[in-house]
Amino acid sequence: MSNSLFKFDKPAQGSSLSQVSAAKQVVASLGKTLLQDESAGREFEFSDRDFERVRLMILKVAGISLAASKQSMVYSRLARRLRACNHTRFGPYLDHLENSPSSPEWEHFTNALTTNLTSFYREAHHFDLLKKQLQGLSHKSRIEIWCSAASTGEEPYTLAITAMEAFQSLNPPVRILATDIDTKVLEHGRQGVYKMDQVEKIPQDILRRYFLRGKGDNDGLIRVRPELQSIITFRRLNLMDSHWALRPGFDAVFCRNVMIYFEKDVQMAILKRFAPLMNTGGLLYAGHSENFAMARDYFTLKGKTVYSVNDDKAFKGGDANPAGAASRFTGA
Repeated sequence: MSNSLFKFDKPAQGSSLSQVSAAKQVVASLGKTLLQDESAGREFEFSDRDFERVRLMILKVAGISLAASKQSMVYSRLARRLRACNHTRFGPYLDHLENSPSSPEWEHFTNALTTNLTSFYREAHHFDLLKKQLQGLSHKSRIEIWCSAASTGEEPYTLAITAMEAFQSLNPPVRILATDIDTKVLEHGRQGVYKMDQVEKIPQDILRRYFLRGKGDNDGLIRVRPELQSIITFRRLNLMDSHWALRPGFDAVFCRNVMIYFEKDVQMAILKRFAPLMNTGGLLYAGHSENFAMARDYFTLKGKTVYSVNDDKAFKGGDANPAGAASRFTGA
């Protein structure tokens, strides 16, 4: 009895290459068939040309470089916008956007295509370092932090908790600017309400000090304390905009796990703009998969994904936003 469940004929000598070629053709044909089957089940036709238009548009407006493998994801997210706008085809929808630069639909388009993966205490070593940094700045009347990819608020609230722990006070001399391109996630952040499973990794003593558990209709939900909300300002800001309307004077900038969506030249342009907004000795906190070695003229690696702004590129104007100032935004 054979030990094998399947038997293969031994290929004739010299035929292996042709068999490999044939196998590749079968796989390619199968992949094409699967894509056709997927397209056939779609509510709206979504051609390769439509996808390429979307890729160019989101790259231009948000700096996001979409991989070719994201075509199905793009369809599912934008199909909702076609329904909302009563469009039956992608072509006219995209035409409307391109012909109307000031259309409110641009905001919905961008919101639909941005990724908002976040959590409390993500990459926890950064918050240990931030606590030490803040304690070293205790002589200042006001310490400024910019969270440039705030998403639904978990990161800026973790920053606020870290500040309160560093100063052992619910009113630390710290103010946090939390920005994001996505207006929907910013509103979620302002509300500061989360499901219990979103805070399950937070130590119980921190939960007791800085969160309020929901009761009755809000059972299963948890809300941040008002003191945390009071030191955070949530505002929309697109890192791709030509003007950020920000005053310089940040002691720390958190820009984590967002640069990976940008091309290298866009990353470099943003890093050059970060530097003069930061005080001498200011720290830039990056994501675990991000490397800013190409910006060594502006930043110097100080630790695990933490960079210090170079003195010759940093802001040198002193306290640009003293205690009591209303906003970190110019003209606000």
